[in-house]
Amino acid sequence: MDIPHTGTNLPTGYPPQFPPGAFQGPPGQTAYPGPQGTYPGPQPGYPGPQGTYPGPQPGYPGPQGTYPGPQPAYPGPHGAYPGPQPGYPGPHGAYPGPQPGSAGPASAGVPFPNQPGGPAGATLMPAPPPPLNCPPGLEYLTQIDQILVHQRVELLEVITGFETENKYEIKNSLGQNIYFAAEDTDFCTRNCCGSARPFTLRIFDNLRREVITMKRPLRCTSCCFPCCLQEVKIQAPPGVPVGYVFQTWHPCLPKFTIQNERRENVLKISGPCIVCSCCTDVDFEIKSLDEETVVGKISKQWTGFVKEAFTDVDNFGIQFPLDLDVKMKAVMLGACFLIDFMFFERTGKERERTGVM
Repeated sequence: MDIPHTGTNLPTGYPPQFPPGAFQGPPGQTAYPGPQGTYPGPQPGYPGPQGTYPGPQPGYPGPQGTYPGPQPAYPGPHGAYPGPQPGYPGPHGAYPGPQPGSAGPASAGVPFPNQPGGPAGATLMPAPPPPLNCPPGLEYLTQIDQILVHQRVELLEVITGFETENKYEIKNSLGQNIYFAAEDTDFCTRNCCGSARPFTLRIFDNLRREVITMKRPLRCTSCCFPCCLQEVKIQAPPGVPVGYVFQTWHPCLPKFTIQNERRENVLKISGPCIVCSCCTDVDFEIKSLDEETVVGKISKQWTGFVKEAFTDVDNFGIQFPLDLDVKMKAVMLGACFLIDFMFFERTGKERERTGVM
């Protein structure tokens, strides 16, 4: 057997690929040359190292003198403004404000007073991104399943007894303002027709845009005339119907039907036989068309003895499924206002109705 090369595992027939440890160099040299001799010095013709710095050349002015110090004092500001030159028209007057018919700038997140308005410092609900096919302004309703409706106290109405235009604050379950609602009627209509009056209710969002309009025509208030019962039309945006609420005839119970924009029945509302809000809430149940399933409710909330006795200010709560069509949520809001005017609105010597009669 062949013996492998020394220090490797290769057999005899396979020489190692690396060079042997012997010196490898040009022919005729067997080892590294020794160190070179000393430096021979500069070659002939080399000028050698430069001498020391000879100083400034003749004619050089030399370094500048010291800093002369600060200049004489600043002469101070000029005299007062002499006023506009002759022929200059002078500054313009104050901004005259928006022109008639202009809605003015929309102030996002700022409540505005009077018609309509919210209290100073009110917390506003941030506007969520609008989904597809959602009427403008109704995107607030896409993320909530409960609405609180608070009627504002009108001091002029309390003092004089004359009916004034109703105003409402519409909030979510966290108490954040969503909308402001304001009635649009004249003095004679309010004080002559009372709670049966026709009205236009305008609802504004937090950006001062009118997003919902509700219109109630003049109708009979007695159940003895089933051909002329109460109804309200909901538009969102104004001029575009999204649904209707009309009273369904029943001899004892307050009943309503919710319809979509095509006048197709969607839901029904049924109230108690005796509508009395003494020390308790009054619930109007929202039901399916077969009236077997309760999907929500509209509650007239008890506001306390003082408000109930001396004012017609009412608070309502509306509950509905979260995934309900946003247009139907707006129609539910219209049903709430219709119920308020029919059963809980009082003007002058009118008393709160306790039933459909």
